[in-house]
Amino acid sequence: MVDDEDLRRAAELLRAGRLVAFPTETVYGLGANALDAEAVGRIFAAKGRPATSPLIVHVDSVEMVRSLVTEWPASADALAAQFWPGPLTLVLPKTTLVPDRATAGLGTVGLRIPAHPVALALIREAGIPVAAPSANRFTELSPTTAAHVREALGDRVDLILDGGPCTVGIESTVLSLAGGVPRLLRPGMITQAQIESIIGPVALPAAFHGVHAAPGMHPQHYQPKTPLVLGTPRTKGRGAYLWWSESRPSASSVQMPSDPSAYAAALYETLHRLDVEGWDYIAVEPVPLSIEWTGIRDRLNRAARR
Repeated sequence: MVDDEDLRRAAELLRAGRLVAFPTETVYGLGANALDAEAVGRIFAAKGRPATSPLIVHVDSVEMVRSLVTEWPASADALAAQFWPGPLTLVLPKTTLVPDRATAGLGTVGLRIPAHPVALALIREAGIPVAAPSANRFTELSPTTAAHVREALGDRVDLILDGGPCTVGIESTVLSLAGGVPRLLRPGMITQAQIESIIGPVALPAAFHGVHAAPGMHPQHYQPKTPLVLGTPRTKGRGAYLWWSESRPSASSVQMPSDPSAYAAALYETLHRLDVEGWDYIAVEPVPLSIEWTGIRDRLNRAARR
């Protein structure tokens, strides 16, 4: 686990422009100094991430957020009071402190306070905001343990802080407050209904061309190496099957939780494990259509596109 010396070393690396992988409550992030364009560029190179996909900046306080944005509306204040620290990213107009490289040239930046003691301690020790997408190769399955990071990135990262498994298990909800109407850019485990209970109506993503309005909007994303299909197992080939609603007693079946929070926490870990077992494909029983499952449905739908 992570001790004070690990945090000091990680903070020194971040301040020196190097890459540090660290745990959050959602997934492990690949962190760099968000104010250093060259360091941010190392994230894109390590992940093979296109320059059109902006990064999320992790901070330790609302005060740090306000130093990076030109607007802090009442809606942001209300959402931060309710959901931070936590898996909600707010997109707001940025100051010139945040390099364009971190935001794919957009005039906005996504920010959140992570709800993980190691992440918060690292940001405080470093004294800088930390840009950090998921610590994996672009479009591939996100890491929820330090071992997943090592398998995906190897020596592309200067240090990995092992804070144990992530508890939320999928990436944060992303909400833009940069326009006239709040817009949900990426669903997550904080739902549209929860957000609307605080600030009122929220619009869904508009069509975009070229630069992505938020991370995770690529049509093919969150993909294990083994082909993933939605529905019952195929009649040909050796397939594993993830189910949640009824018993599937076979050697290849994996029972998933019927509670959405528990399902999300287990999903990527389960897919990582199956990915190394040599299956021809992984079939997944479609999850419920209720709003609590929206973020999970989004991840599975993108993972199944080939």
